[in-house]
Amino acid sequence: MYQKYVELRDKNNLTDYRVSKDTNITKSTFTDWKNGRSNPKVDKLKKLSDYFGVPLEYFLEEETTKQ
Repeated sequence: MYQKYVELRDKNNLTDYRVSKDTNITKSTFTDWKNGRSNPKVDKLKKLSDYFGVPLEYFLEEETTKQ
């Protein structure tokens, strides 16, 4: 899930700081996700999906192998 977030963040030329300020999700939460210390709860995924304009399922789908 974190990788999908990073792709959206970078595609939109944003920083964790900017996303944090806009969504009220703390930067330390992003760091915890990145380092595997915690998994995002649905309410935070919903905030991110609304923020980036993607369906919630985008973050819930498993990565598929690209061929």
